[in-house]
Amino acid sequence: MQTLEALTRDALALGRGEFVPTHQTTAQTDEVARVMTICNACRYCEGFCAVFPAMTRRLDFTPADAHYLANLCHNCGACLHACQYAPPHEFAVNVPRAMAQVRLTTYADHAWPPAFGRLYQRSGLTVALALAGGLALFLVMVLAMTGGLWHAPMAGNFYALFPHNLLVGMFAPVFGWAVLALAMGVRRFWRGVSPGATSGAAVAEATHDALRLKYLGGGHGQGCNDADDRFTLWRRRWHHATFYGFMLCFVSTSVATLYHYALGLQAPYPLTSLPVVLGTLGGIGLLVGPAGLLWLNLRRDPLHGDPAQRPMDRGFIALLFLVSLTGLALLVGRDTGTMAALLAVHLGVVMALFATLPYGKFAHGVYRVAALLKNAVEKRQPNTLGLGGD
Repeated sequence: MQTLEALTRDALALGRGEFVPTHQTTAQTDEVARVMTICNACRYCEGFCAVFPAMTRRLDFTPADAHYLANLCHNCGACLHACQYAPPHEFAVNVPRAMAQVRLTTYADHAWPPAFGRLYQRSGLTVALALAGGLALFLVMVLAMTGGLWHAPMAGNFYALFPHNLLVGMFAPVFGWAVLALAMGVRRFWRGVSPGATSGAAVAEATHDALRLKYLGGGHGQGCNDADDRFTLWRRRWHHATFYGFMLCFVSTSVATLYHYALGLQAPYPLTSLPVVLGTLGGIGLLVGPAGLLWLNLRRDPLHGDPAQRPMDRGFIALLFLVSLTGLALLVGRDTGTMAALLAVHLGVVMALFATLPYGKFAHGVYRVAALLKNAVEKRQPNTLGLGGD
């Protein structure tokens, strides 16, 4: 049941013409409301991350609040190890797990099209590897049937095997669908949390916090808790390597597209060219970062997060790692007779990654940036409760 404060908040939002979501509570949102109520009375962790200052601006926690706070949480684990009410205490306060369980429902509830929300429950390691393997095998069989699987060295001319327009026709729709699905999902989330007016300062702060992964510092700059009470910055470092490796690969592809269409320069490009250098650096980041994240995922305290989601986490990590591994292998072997086989495997893994982007762990980054922006906007609004500071 909603409190008077929540009803008043919704009435004011409706009066401003804002979208107000239906308040359908679930066991997951109820658990976030329970632990946040306890935390709001304690406030020992108020300086740890953005979640707790945002918590102090509320007396009750609606499902929309639960989804917002859950995506604002970076699962650093600091609050769990500092909490005097954590298991085995009878209050059993486990903020990271409660938030992780709601994050999964955020992705599923806001998925577009809505019927695809169930895919989040199936985006596991086995599905990811099976999809990548199936697509790669299909492309290998196509080349084998056309007699192009084993060949004389082609000096890295990929288009002799798969024409440029064919590759664009294969990948542009899949990538475009991923972008559209994620954009529609985060749009629904954004309207649901009713953020208010966005300013340039709020956008700048949210961008700064997202790019630095500020809240993976544990609130004190010493890092996260992983396997025990010790702080470590490795989770933040592996995330940085993964994110910036991904971005470098994206920039490499964008530069190559510019070369092709604007400058009339067609691949293959020399090893010292800008697209190849950017792609190589990005590939190294995508090799090192996911490997480190998988290592942390395997050894992390089971109380951190939701163990049921680990197959989805590992599936996404595995795809990122395989994209980089097959891409670097293709770069090394592009002047040999194995180029066709290496290219087919790489393209299959990349297509599997694109196909699962909107319905797997990649979504957490998109929703988290939206939550950081909501937090930056909210901090600039008057705190009508006057019960806590930012």
